[in-house]
Amino acid sequence: MTKAPGQEHCSRAERTPTGPSRRSGAKTALVCGVVALVAMSACGSGTSRSGSTTATSPTSSSNGPVDKTLGPGVSDTSIKVGVALVDFTSIEQYTDLIRTNAEQKQIYQIYINNLNAHGGIHGREIVPYYQYYSPLGTAGIGSVCISFTQDDNVFAVVGTFVDFSGAAQTCVANQARRVLMTYNLTQAIIDKSPGGLAITAGDIPERSASILIQLLQKQKTLKDRTVAVLGDTTEATVVNDTIVPDLKKSGVHLGDTAVLNISTTGDTTAALAQLTSFVEKWKTEHVDTVFLSGDLASSKQIVVPLKKALPTLLLVADTTDTLISAQQVQQAGITPNPYEGLLTAGGLSPKEYDASANWKYCADIYQAATGNTAPDAEHTLKLSNGKLNDVNGIISNACQTLTMFHDIGERVGQYLNAPDWIDTVNNFGPIENRGSGPYSSLHTGKYAADDTSRLQEYDSSLGDTGLWNAVTPLQDISGN
Repeated sequence: MTKAPGQEHCSRAERTPTGPSRRSGAKTALVCGVVALVAMSACGSGTSRSGSTTATSPTSSSNGPVDKTLGPGVSDTSIKVGVALVDFTSIEQYTDLIRTNAEQKQIYQIYINNLNAHGGIHGREIVPYYQYYSPLGTAGIGSVCISFTQDDNVFAVVGTFVDFSGAAQTCVANQARRVLMTYNLTQAIIDKSPGGLAITAGDIPERSASILIQLLQKQKTLKDRTVAVLGDTTEATVVNDTIVPDLKKSGVHLGDTAVLNISTTGDTTAALAQLTSFVEKWKTEHVDTVFLSGDLASSKQIVVPLKKALPTLLLVADTTDTLISAQQVQQAGITPNPYEGLLTAGGLSPKEYDASANWKYCADIYQAATGNTAPDAEHTLKLSNGKLNDVNGIISNACQTLTMFHDIGERVGQYLNAPDWIDTVNNFGPIENRGSGPYSSLHTGKYAADDTSRLQEYDSSLGDTGLWNAVTPLQDISGN
């Protein structure tokens, strides 16, 4: 593997193997309770669904143009696309896994150039507009929506465009009626916009949680256990409307549900005080299993003190992004690792993804453009300051999102606009998902593409800093 400027290969003991993420479809770095998305699916990333996630059967194609005009940012020869990226300089002090601004822009441009070199989208060249934002708070991401939709007049926004309140995503897909293809969406956020305008190549928490519960039920993992659900205020709808009801339907005995107020500015003082109170309740209820919902509740800032107080707990989580925290804890030499044995619903293992046709497609494009071998999911690069550089995650995200955007746009055809985009998505069916496994689909009511799933557990003895260990075979959960 060729070294990039300012980088050195991690020694074998320093490498952090990762793989496609079930929930985000992208790798994420956990920032003191704040999730600074770096993707994945890396990722991709998550079953009967709740609410509108239960969809009607897709048809093979649309019935023709809905609107014979061109949408905002679209001309006969070009399509303006906003690319939203996390500015890691604002959060570098909080995370060991980062993405440099220069490499993010370079890599997204590589895949845009490749698409343009092969005819663009229905003969139109993709013209990118790049914006970086801090994930601390919501002001930065809110201004990015205004800049993209009003100043740049883009047709679509792609990349890591994340606001846990959902306001920024709704600004793009509802108020401005632009296409949004990003990660870490929820059903609640998706439902605030016209169906088909807000899409993720990964999965959504409601669906991930339901799939996980079904897999656990099949294995009888929760039989005779007392389960408490732990989330934060941004996951309250997922916790109360999906996880708790699905666990009850499965006949699981429940303890008190904890929804913590975890600050998105990095201060966990209030959340840890709340956690201490719930731990005391759980002791009296004989809780022996905690279901973690979302990136904030499953971060090491919460999990480490939780397992210290209740060391024999079985942990389950509706997001595979917990792998990043587990590996960071392992690198720090904390024993026993509090994530040991944590169960989640995941997709391909790093080794499986690296051997897949999807990764070969993405890696070949990167190598052709740079002359360097693409860092795979089993290896990361180390910067001179000791931080792990998530080049693999950037490659997977850029390749995944832009390829899916291209494939939908191609099927829309001549009249690229919001109504025809929506109609196409609602009738798409199976779709290639370059950052994930072999099964993905989009159709009416289902706007999270990833359908490749299995039950897996974290094993700190695998690889150098721990990996997911498969518990069940891979399956296509598109019909769930």
